[in-house]
Amino acid sequence: MRELVYYVAVTLDGYIAGPSGEFDAFPVEGDHMHHLNTRFADAVPTHIAEAFGIERDGTMFDTVVMGWNTFAVGLPAVPSPYRHLRQFVFSRTRSDADIPGEHPNLTLTDEDPVEVVRRLKAEPGASIWLCGGGSLATVLADEIDRLVLKRSPLLFGDGIPLFEPGAYRPRSFEEVGTTAFESGVVVSEYVRRRSM
Repeated sequence: MRELVYYVAVTLDGYIAGPSGEFDAFPVEGDHMHHLNTRFADAVPTHIAEAFGIERDGTMFDTVVMGWNTFAVGLPAVPSPYRHLRQFVFSRTRSDADIPGEHPNLTLTDEDPVEVVRRLKAEPGASIWLCGGGSLATVLADEIDRLVLKRSPLLFGDGIPLFEPGAYRPRSFEEVGTTAFESGVVVSEYVRRRSM
Protein backbone atom coordinates (compact mmCIF):
# COMPACT_ATOMS: atom_id res chain seq x y z
CA MET A 1 0.00 0.00 0.00
CA ARG A 2 1.17 3.52 -0.75
CA GLU A 3 2.36 5.80 2.04
CA LEU A 4 1.09 9.24 2.95
CA VAL A 5 4.19 11.33 3.63
CA TYR A 6 3.98 14.68 5.43
CA TYR A 7 7.08 16.36 3.98
CA VAL A 8 7.26 19.95 5.18
CA ALA A 9 9.51 22.77 6.34
CA VAL A 10 9.02 23.73 9.98
CA THR A 11 10.49 26.28 12.38
CA LEU A 12 12.00 25.47 15.75
CA ASP A 13 8.80 26.70 17.36
CA GLY A 14 6.61 24.43 15.22
CA TYR A 15 5.27 26.65 12.40
CA ILE A 16 5.09 25.75 8.72
CA ALA A 17 4.20 29.29 7.64
CA GLY A 18 3.58 32.74 9.06
CA PRO A 19 0.13 33.98 10.13
CA SER A 20 -0.77 34.97 6.55
CA GLY A 21 0.91 31.98 4.91
CA GLU A 22 4.36 33.58 4.66
CA PHE A 23 7.12 31.07 3.98
CA ASP A 24 9.87 33.25 2.47
CA ALA A 25 12.00 33.16 5.64
CA PHE A 26 12.76 29.46 5.14
CA PRO A 27 16.28 29.08 3.67
CA VAL A 28 16.32 28.12 0.00
CA GLU A 29 20.09 28.24 -0.31
CA GLY A 30 22.65 26.13 1.49
CA ASP A 31 24.07 22.65 1.55
CA HIS A 32 20.70 21.09 2.44
CA MET A 33 19.19 22.06 -0.92
CA HIS A 34 21.13 19.54 -3.04
CA HIS A 35 20.02 16.71 -0.75
CA LEU A 36 16.38 17.82 -0.80
CA ASN A 37 16.28 18.55 -4.54
CA THR A 38 17.74 15.12 -5.25
CA ARG A 39 15.75 12.89 -2.90
CA PHE A 40 12.53 14.93 -2.97
CA ALA A 41 12.71 16.31 -6.51
CA ASP A 42 9.08 15.36 -7.11
CA ALA A 43 8.09 17.94 -4.45
CA VAL A 44 9.70 20.86 -6.30
CA PRO A 45 7.06 22.99 -8.07
CA THR A 46 7.00 22.19 -11.78
CA HIS A 47 7.91 25.69 -12.98
CA ILE A 48 10.87 25.91 -10.55
CA ALA A 49 12.18 22.45 -11.45
CA GLU A 50 12.01 23.32 -15.13
CA ALA A 51 13.80 26.65 -14.62
CA PHE A 52 16.65 25.05 -12.63
CA GLY A 53 16.88 21.78 -14.54
CA ILE A 54 15.85 19.63 -11.57
CA GLU A 55 14.99 16.14 -12.79
CA ARG A 56 11.80 14.57 -11.46
CA ASP A 57 10.93 10.95 -12.11
CA GLY A 58 7.84 10.30 -9.99
CA THR A 59 9.51 7.55 -7.96
CA MET A 60 9.14 9.38 -4.63
CA PHE A 61 5.74 11.03 -5.15
CA ASP A 62 3.18 10.83 -7.93
CA THR A 63 0.35 12.54 -6.04
CA VAL A 64 0.11 15.59 -3.78
CA VAL A 65 -2.70 16.58 -1.40
CA MET A 66 -3.08 20.04 0.12
CA GLY A 67 -5.56 22.44 1.64
CA TRP A 68 -6.84 25.51 -0.18
CA ASN A 69 -4.66 27.99 1.74
CA THR A 70 -1.48 26.08 0.88
CA PHE A 71 -2.55 25.87 -2.76
CA ALA A 72 -3.64 29.52 -3.00
CA VAL A 73 -0.18 30.87 -2.12
CA GLY A 74 0.76 30.70 -5.81
CA LEU A 75 -2.45 32.17 -7.21
CA PRO A 76 -3.10 33.72 -9.64
CA ALA A 77 0.34 33.25 -11.21
CA VAL A 78 0.62 29.48 -10.66
CA PRO A 79 -2.79 27.76 -10.93
CA SER A 80 -1.24 24.26 -11.14
CA PRO A 81 1.95 24.29 -9.03
CA TYR A 82 2.74 20.57 -9.31
CA ARG A 83 1.35 19.77 -12.73
CA HIS A 84 3.81 16.85 -12.99
CA LEU A 85 1.83 15.19 -10.13
CA ARG A 86 -1.83 14.38 -9.54
CA GLN A 87 -2.95 17.25 -7.32
CA PHE A 88 -5.86 17.16 -4.89
CA VAL A 89 -6.87 20.43 -3.24
CA PHE A 90 -9.40 20.29 -0.40
CA SER A 91 -11.90 23.08 0.20
CA ARG A 92 -15.49 23.22 1.34
CA THR A 93 -15.99 26.80 0.16
CA ARG A 94 -14.09 27.14 -3.14
CA SER A 95 -14.94 26.04 -6.67
CA ASP A 96 -13.04 25.70 -9.94
CA ALA A 97 -14.18 29.26 -10.73
CA ASP A 98 -11.75 30.44 -8.02
CA ILE A 99 -8.79 29.02 -9.96
CA PRO A 100 -7.74 31.25 -12.88
CA GLY A 101 -6.72 29.79 -16.21
CA GLU A 102 -6.00 26.15 -16.88
CA HIS A 103 -4.96 23.85 -14.07
CA PRO A 104 -3.86 20.49 -15.47
CA ASN A 105 -3.74 17.43 -13.20
CA LEU A 106 -5.57 19.32 -10.44
CA THR A 107 -8.75 18.25 -8.69
CA LEU A 108 -10.49 20.65 -6.33
CA THR A 109 -12.72 18.66 -4.00
CA ASP A 110 -14.97 19.07 -0.99
CA GLU A 111 -14.85 15.35 -0.22
CA ASP A 112 -13.67 14.02 3.14
CA PRO A 113 -9.84 14.10 2.95
CA VAL A 114 -9.56 10.84 4.91
CA GLU A 115 -11.74 9.00 2.39
CA VAL A 116 -9.85 10.46 -0.57
CA VAL A 117 -6.46 9.53 0.91
CA ARG A 118 -7.64 6.00 1.72
CA ARG A 119 -8.78 5.57 -1.89
CA LEU A 120 -5.47 6.91 -3.17
CA LYS A 121 -3.51 4.60 -0.85
CA ALA A 122 -5.36 1.60 -2.27
CA GLU A 123 -4.23 2.46 -5.81
CA PRO A 124 -0.89 1.37 -7.23
CA GLY A 125 1.81 4.02 -7.46
CA ALA A 126 4.42 5.99 -5.56
CA SER A 127 3.93 7.74 -2.22
CA ILE A 128 1.38 10.50 -1.68
CA TRP A 129 2.78 13.83 -0.50
CA LEU A 130 0.89 15.79 2.13
CA CYS A 131 2.06 19.29 1.28
CA GLY A 132 0.09 21.21 3.92
CA GLY A 133 -1.37 22.85 5.78
CA GLY A 134 -1.65 22.28 9.47
CA SER A 135 -5.42 21.83 9.59
CA LEU A 136 -5.36 19.23 6.81
CA ALA A 137 -2.46 17.46 8.54
CA THR A 138 -4.56 17.28 11.71
CA VAL A 139 -7.51 15.78 9.82
CA LEU A 140 -5.16 13.24 8.18
CA ALA A 141 -3.03 12.52 11.28
CA ASP A 142 -4.12 8.89 11.49
CA GLU A 143 -3.33 8.37 7.79
CA ILE A 144 0.22 9.76 7.92
CA ASP A 145 2.73 6.94 7.52
CA ARG A 146 5.91 9.00 7.37
CA LEU A 147 6.95 12.46 8.56
CA VAL A 148 9.88 14.24 6.92
CA LEU A 149 10.55 17.48 8.77
CA LYS A 150 12.93 20.10 7.41
CA ARG A 151 13.61 22.01 10.64
CA SER A 152 15.03 25.46 9.98
CA PRO A 153 16.92 27.47 12.62
CA LEU A 154 14.11 30.01 12.83
CA LEU A 155 11.50 31.15 15.31
CA PHE A 156 8.29 32.59 13.86
CA GLY A 157 6.46 33.31 17.11
CA ASP A 158 3.11 32.91 15.38
CA GLY A 159 1.72 31.31 12.28
CA ILE A 160 0.32 28.09 10.89
CA PRO A 161 1.34 25.18 13.11
CA LEU A 162 2.68 21.84 11.90
CA PHE A 163 -0.53 20.33 13.32
CA GLU A 164 -3.50 22.27 14.67
CA PRO A 165 -4.42 21.56 18.28
CA GLY A 166 -6.79 18.67 18.69
CA ALA A 167 -7.97 16.12 21.21
CA TYR A 168 -5.26 14.50 23.30
CA ARG A 169 -4.50 11.16 21.63
CA PRO A 170 -0.81 10.17 21.44
CA ARG A 171 0.45 8.49 18.26
CA SER A 172 3.97 7.05 18.07
CA PHE A 173 6.54 7.49 15.35
CA GLU A 174 10.04 6.05 15.15
CA GLU A 175 12.99 8.11 13.95
CA VAL A 176 14.64 6.44 10.96
CA GLY A 177 17.15 9.13 10.08
CA THR A 178 18.35 12.64 10.85
CA THR A 179 20.84 14.71 8.88
CA ALA A 180 22.18 18.06 10.09
CA PHE A 181 23.51 20.45 7.46
CA GLU A 182 25.96 23.34 7.76
CA SER A 183 23.12 25.66 6.76
CA GLY A 184 21.55 24.88 10.14
CA VAL A 185 18.70 22.93 8.55
CA VAL A 186 18.08 19.52 10.12
CA VAL A 187 16.10 16.92 8.17
CA SER A 188 14.49 14.26 10.35
CA GLU A 189 12.45 11.35 9.09
CA TYR A 190 9.99 9.32 11.15
CA VAL A 191 7.78 6.32 10.37
CA ARG A 192 4.57 5.51 12.18
CA ARG A 193 4.77 2.78 14.78
CA ARG A 194 1.92 0.42 14.09
CA SER A 195 0.59 -1.56 17.04
CA MET A 196 1.23 -5.27 16.84
